[in-house]
Amino acid sequence: MSTNNIYLTSPCNMATAYSKCARYMRKIFKFNQMDFEFALWQMFYLFANPQKLIKLFRARKLAKSQYARDDPAFLVLFTGALSITSIAFSIVLRLSFFQFLQCLLVVIFIDCIIFGMIVATLFWYLTNTFLKPKSNPEDVEWGFCFDIHLNAFFPPLILLHFVQLFFYNGIISHDWTISIVLGNTFWLCSCLYYFYITFLGYNSLQILNNTRYFLLPVPWIVCFYVISLLMQWNITHNLMNFYRDLYNLK
Repeated sequence: MSTNNIYLTSPCNMATAYSKCARYMRKIFKFNQMDFEFALWQMFYLFANPQKLIKLFRARKLAKSQYARDDPAFLVLFTGALSITSIAFSIVLRLSFFQFLQCLLVVIFIDCIIFGMIVATLFWYLTNTFLKPKSNPEDVEWGFCFDIHLNAFFPPLILLHFVQLFFYNGIISHDWTISIVLGNTFWLCSCLYYFYITFLGYNSLQILNNTRYFLLPVPWIVCFYVISLLMQWNITHNLMNFYRDLYNLK
C-alpha cells in the first residue's frame, strides 16, 4: 500500500475531518457568529469575477490551516436562495402550497445536498487518487470539495431557477427560434459557469497537478448546445413539461 493511501485512510486524518465537520455543524444555528456580509461578497464575485475567490481559498489555508469554509453563512444564504428560486419556480408552474413544499424539499435535500455530497465525494476521490503526487502527504479536504460544488452550483441556480423564469412565459415557452436559442443559452452559460468555477477551485490547490482536466467537458457541452439548436430542441420547455407531468398539471 502506498504512503498516500495510508495517509488518506489513517485514523488521525479521519479524526481531523470529523472534528472540522463537528465544529462547522455546531455553528449552523448561531447566526450572530456568521459573517453574512462576507458570504454575500463571495456570491457576488462568483458571478462577476470567480478568479478573485482563489486568493480567498489560499488565504484561508494560511490563516486557518484548511481550505474548506468554517463559517456556515454561505450555506445558510445558499439555502435562502434555494427557497426564493423555488417560490419563483412554483409561481411559473402555478404549483399549490403543498406542491411548492415538495419542490422545495426536493431542491434542497436531493438537488443540493445529496447530489452535492455525491459530486464532492467523487471529486475528493479522483483528486486524491489521480491528481495529487503520491509523495505529498497532504490530502484534498472533503469539505473543500463540497464548498467548490456549492460555489459552482450557485450561478446555474440563479440563472436557471430565477433569471430564466422572467423570460419563460413571454419567450421561451413558444416554438420560435429565438425561444430555443435563449432557453438553451441559459443552459450553456450555466454549465460553463459550473465547470469553470470547479476548475478554479481545484486549480487553487497547489498540491494538485493537471487540474485542466476539469475543463474537459466544456467542448462537449458546446457541441451539445449546437446540436440542440440544429435539432430545434427547447431544453427548458421540455423540462417544464416534465415537471407539469410530474405534478399532474394541465
